[in-house]
Amino acid sequence: MLVKIFSASVQGLQASTVTIEVNATRGVRFVLVGLPDSAVKESYERITAAIENSGYTFPGYQITVNMAPADVRKEGSGFDLPMAIGILATGGKVDTRMLNRYMMVGELSLDGSLQPIKGALPISIKAREMGFEGLFVPEDNVREAAVVNNLKVYGVRHINQVIGHLNGQELMHPTIIDTRAEFFAKQSEFEFDFADVKGQEQVKRALEIAAAGGHNLIMIGPPGSGKSMLAKRLPSILPPLSLRESLETTQIHSVAGKLKSDCSLIAQRPFRSPHHTISQVALVGGGVNPQPGEISLAHNGVLFADELPEFQRSVLEVLRQPLEDRVINISRAKYTVTYPCSFMFIASMNPCPCGYYNHPDKPCHCTPGQIVKYLNKISGPLLDRIDIHCEIQPVPFAQLSQMQPGEPSSVIRERVIKARKIQEERFKPYTGIHCNAQMSEKMLHKFAEPDSASLDMLRIAMERLKLSARAYTRILKVARTIADLAGSEKVQTQHIAEAIGYRSLDRSDWAERGI
Repeated sequence: MLVKIFSASVQGLQASTVTIEVNATRGVRFVLVGLPDSAVKESYERITAAIENSGYTFPGYQITVNMAPADVRKEGSGFDLPMAIGILATGGKVDTRMLNRYMMVGELSLDGSLQPIKGALPISIKAREMGFEGLFVPEDNVREAAVVNNLKVYGVRHINQVIGHLNGQELMHPTIIDTRAEFFAKQSEFEFDFADVKGQEQVKRALEIAAAGGHNLIMIGPPGSGKSMLAKRLPSILPPLSLRESLETTQIHSVAGKLKSDCSLIAQRPFRSPHHTISQVALVGGGVNPQPGEISLAHNGVLFADELPEFQRSVLEVLRQPLEDRVINISRAKYTVTYPCSFMFIASMNPCPCGYYNHPDKPCHCTPGQIVKYLNKISGPLLDRIDIHCEIQPVPFAQLSQMQPGEPSSVIRERVIKARKIQEERFKPYTGIHCNAQMSEKMLHKFAEPDSASLDMLRIAMERLKLSARAYTRILKVARTIADLAGSEKVQTQHIAEAIGYRSLDRSDWAERGI
């Protein structure tokens, strides 16, 4: 007897249909073909125990399982459920008339219960695309899979539930989620708020500009000055995710297995803060079975690198191409996987090895050579991709104890959203350009051309402050954002002046100041 069950596998962010053919013949062997990996090959032991512990007898005849298409490698343990259902169907324990209406995935425990899998959302999207009536997934994955409309998604705790549903004995009820209501309800729920930050107005201003224009930013300051605290609050002032961005972000986290069981759609921009000991593969993605790295998990959100010089230089260098292209290509011998990685890069660092260079109270014992060596851990090409350099000083206790609560994130966010809407209108004719940080040289001449007075200021600044040539375009991009926040159609002198102030690390005398 031949039975066909439909499942799916995930490669990159896309799912592909896998047809599981189970054939029963005379004999005693179990044969599994179709390029299965080790996790799939081990499924025999799990399936045998699960069937026995669920009140059924494992068939005593030869079973051949083919996973089509046979030339594509099958990875993971999500094929346990469909294979078990197919085996039981060959023995007449499951009604085969409804099998072609459903897609199913799930890892079986030895007692027949189901464990969560990775990639339930792209599998759900594929099931709807292929015209299936419903999808069976582990209960822990049901909320992420149920965000797909026009598809009945069933959350399964135990294999007996699927058997009962297919046999018409005890029908399961699909999970229904009001995606839009849940999505919009969670968009403004933030753990951290700028109202909790006292002082540091200059840094908050820099973060507001970065959020408004999508600019990368680095904060330089001594320990305890509030760099990490401020960075964690950045998502609270970023524009809210659109449904398209949310679905794209949720897909990445689903494939990586990072979604919680109570999560349907990610409603807030992600904030990823990898430790400085992270490897290249963990940062950009990859591995034997390619998975998204931290830069892709930060897609549509923020990647925060705390203590930037402590990261391995080779790790930091792999950021250069993703920061420009906003995608990362992971190539293998037989295929290439592409993950999106459009993120804001926020970094923090101490000004010197001891951390107290230019501190108002504590002395620095580092020599200029040590400071230069410390700063040189960050390469020029990477620094070239950071638009805003912001120096930060600790707030004295006398001021800290007297200050009123700061401006709340909701107020700052409104200004950011207003500036982003101006940019959306400006870049409508350009595909893939959404904010000022993405402008090309040609766009700079069109949208951020400085007047004669501003050009004179730029010339004087570059000569007196010894700014590098690469600072020129960064200054214009930041100035364009400052003008948008001010509601100005043209880039004016005061906008250029403020933007020049955000190029601290480009100054050739940075390490000698104050020594």
